[in-house]
Amino acid sequence: MGGLSIWHWLIIGAIVLVIFGGGGKLSQLMGDAGKGMKAFKDGLKDEPDGDKKEPKKVDGGPDA
Repeated sequence: MGGLSIWHWLIIGAIVLVIFGGGGKLSQLMGDAGKGMKAFKDGLKDEPDGDKKEPKKVDGGPDA
């Protein structure tokens, strides 16, 4: 019972990061990550103009 598990060390590390790293830096980092994910999702939604063309009709079929 005297040892600390990995979860204890992670919690202690997060607290130290917030105290000494400053809350502003951490929130700025998370904001930048959110903006990056939004830009990635918007990039997936946009299709290039070349893909929206109508399919070509082929002449010389059975009724030609």
